[in-house]
Amino acid sequence: MDNLTAQISPSVHFIGAFDPKIRTFDIIMKTANGSSYNSYIVRGSEGVAIMDTVKKEFSNDFFSRLESLCSYDEIKYIVLHHLEPDHSGALEELMNRAPRAKLIISGRAVIMLKGIIKTDIPFETANTGKKISLGDKTIEFLSTPFLHWPDTMSSYLHEDKVLFSGDVFGSHYYDERLFDDEVGDFSYAFKYYYEHIMRPFKKYVLEALNLYSRFEIKTIAPLHGPILRTNPQFYINKYQEWSSDARFRKNTFGNKMLSVFYMSSYDNTHKMAEVIMEGADTIDGIVASMYDLASLDERNMIDLLEESDAIIIGSPTINGDAVKPAWDLLSCMAFLESQGKVGASFGSYGWTGEAPEMLHDRMRWLKFRLPVKPIKIKLIPTEEELNECFVFGKEVAEITMGKMVEMEI
Repeated sequence: MDNLTAQISPSVHFIGAFDPKIRTFDIIMKTANGSSYNSYIVRGSEGVAIMDTVKKEFSNDFFSRLESLCSYDEIKYIVLHHLEPDHSGALEELMNRAPRAKLIISGRAVIMLKGIIKTDIPFETANTGKKISLGDKTIEFLSTPFLHWPDTMSSYLHEDKVLFSGDVFGSHYYDERLFDDEVGDFSYAFKYYYEHIMRPFKKYVLEALNLYSRFEIKTIAPLHGPILRTNPQFYINKYQEWSSDARFRKNTFGNKMLSVFYMSSYDNTHKMAEVIMEGADTIDGIVASMYDLASLDERNMIDLLEESDAIIIGSPTINGDAVKPAWDLLSCMAFLESQGKVGASFGSYGWTGEAPEMLHDRMRWLKFRLPVKPIKIKLIPTEEELNECFVFGKEVAEITMGKMVEMEI
């Protein structure tokens, strides 16, 4: 079988493109195995539907595969589950070649479509429950926003039991054998993709899984990586497990987690961190912990940040700035949902002391709840100043447990 136009089901074929040389995707992701831009053709008794296109640079591959399976006047629908350029790059040319085709996008994608194609083009929008017919084939749409763009949707081909999942269940993993039971070991790529793309949107993942549970799924056809046909429920269960708060310690023991992260040049910020943690730990229902940023790698940072209900970050001020590990910690929030978490900052300084305010401002833009002003101490903290740190930690912990205060706007 030629996997370049592989048959996915009796009426579905792959017509996507492979990108074996790509090594970085969307700036933040490493792609050691390359990737693919998956597109599919669905044939019914009354025409065909094209499910997504490919990155513009790979349009020739896409059109060549498409033309080997259908003529342009057979195309009844063009469905874009997601308008990111790696899936919409060939859209405008496809619509020029198939002018009678109806474009279908999600309601949230309308503004994005106008940003991608600067001229007006006809389109229809689809929400959960909308269906289109290809005669003997029926495609039903499912709204699955924020996975990982606001415009994302999925669809289900009833007769063949194929879920076109969008970016959900994807992997950046190049292998022209294409199917999960034929490619190499892509388990690392599958989890890595979830952690860097889907993890910030766990709530929306669970909502999507609830929608998918209404259907019998024989095959999952994602927008990147292997097509999942051997045991689709295995991959669904993995997403369920990774997206469930039940796996976190705070739910296991019934506590809320408060984490104090710090880096210290001359032990002064360290002393502040210790006392802040001690103050926080006096509050019932709080488990407070302290971590030296000099010894944490990114993987541990992400896990600790995700588990924490409150995050307090301490940094000395060096050359008018917070130290790099403190910024690295906050950059990990790109992989997580930060809205609703309590945040605070502190630090020692010798000359100017900007670091705590700078970290506070960054946390504000990341949508942390910031109930207290930053605390900073010049050089070696006095006993009185350490008492202030104790009260600071206690106050943040009380707010984490539900104490009502006026939040910063």
